[in-house]
Amino acid sequence: MTLWTPTDDGHADLTSHDTFLSGPPHNTFSRLRRDDPMHWTDWDAGQGFWSVTRNLDILALNKQPDLLSSARGIRMEDQTYEEYLARRTFQETDPPEHTMTRVKVAKAFSKPVVAGFDGAIRELCDEILDRALPMGTFDATKQIARELPMRMLGRILGTPDEDLPWLVAKGDALIANTDPDFTDHVLDKMTTDEYRLMPFNSPAGAELYDYAKQLMADKAARGDTNGVLHLILQPGPDGSVISETEFRNFFCLLVAAGNDTTRYSIAAGIQALANQPGLLEQMQAGAVWDTAPDEIIRWASPTSYFRRTATRDFEMHGKQIKAGDKVLYWLASANRDEAVIDQPFRVDLARNPNRHIAFGQGGPHLCLGMHLARLEVKLLFQELVKRIKAIEPAGEQKFLRSNFVGGIKELPVRVTLA
Repeated sequence: MTLWTPTDDGHADLTSHDTFLSGPPHNTFSRLRRDDPMHWTDWDAGQGFWSVTRNLDILALNKQPDLLSSARGIRMEDQTYEEYLARRTFQETDPPEHTMTRVKVAKAFSKPVVAGFDGAIRELCDEILDRALPMGTFDATKQIARELPMRMLGRILGTPDEDLPWLVAKGDALIANTDPDFTDHVLDKMTTDEYRLMPFNSPAGAELYDYAKQLMADKAARGDTNGVLHLILQPGPDGSVISETEFRNFFCLLVAAGNDTTRYSIAAGIQALANQPGLLEQMQAGAVWDTAPDEIIRWASPTSYFRRTATRDFEMHGKQIKAGDKVLYWLASANRDEAVIDQPFRVDLARNPNRHIAFGQGGPHLCLGMHLARLEVKLLFQELVKRIKAIEPAGEQKFLRSNFVGGIKELPVRVTLA
């Protein structure tokens, strides 16, 4: 058995979601890092863009939000200013506006607060694994990887358990809006102008907003003022409060990003466990738990890229970037960069230091949920390896049809219980 290896010809079309159905085009990323680290791509569907593929370049640019702004959109697609205002979350803002919003909710995701979830997460892991593993052969993404972040999302938002499958399905429709397995409104295959002012250009945004309003009304009726949603509604230092549109978009962001990234990290970790000899024994020995979560997240790289927009002209690697140009930071490439990561196509659970930038390290948009993601990954694998003595592939894995979210949507495995 060997770990998954890229199959692209080194000249993949990064604008095509179909390219990523075979997994990330790492042969293309390797070529670009070596030969053209600031690469221009023309695009028939919109304005072309620059691709930054080296780890240290992205890290350096991440530290310059005044030069490369998030406030024009974070995905490849072009937006009108009207669409930007209607869809934006605090991901699509720059300091100081970004900072004011972030401060409101940061405490709810801080390391000490997240540490208090240990018992609840471990209990959920027990329930999920005790149901899935006796099946013997199953889809690990569906039965394990999807379940844990979905259930934790419910705890954070204060939603009833029975609502969670619907809630996560809507989150999938938002963030995986180019994969027909997750949405009836595939962004690049049909006209979605009707929903252009909805988050992610998706009708699921309106449905989630209606749900959020009812959820908050129900909580108010119970006198329940706890949770991250109440924090975001508090006035800022200047007395300002967020609008209904901003609240809708924040809720949609939590539902989508709070589930998908951890799901696909867990799936990638299980894929590695089933394919790379020695990982199971290494986990069972127990000496790698301080470093393993970050290595699993590096291997997954669940967000393939983030886009920025140049605010002024500048030069990099001999290329002239103009104000208004779109610049894509390919995190999936940076996390396989041989210049900073030794043997990047091997999962090394003891890797230390781990110089991945999957959480947006170096910039103001450092992932709010990174402590929770690390803890969920750690506890899930701790409980998994206690219960099994072998795990192997049981069929073909399938990747998302998306150049934005990188993930294994189907992962058939076979386990032998301990």
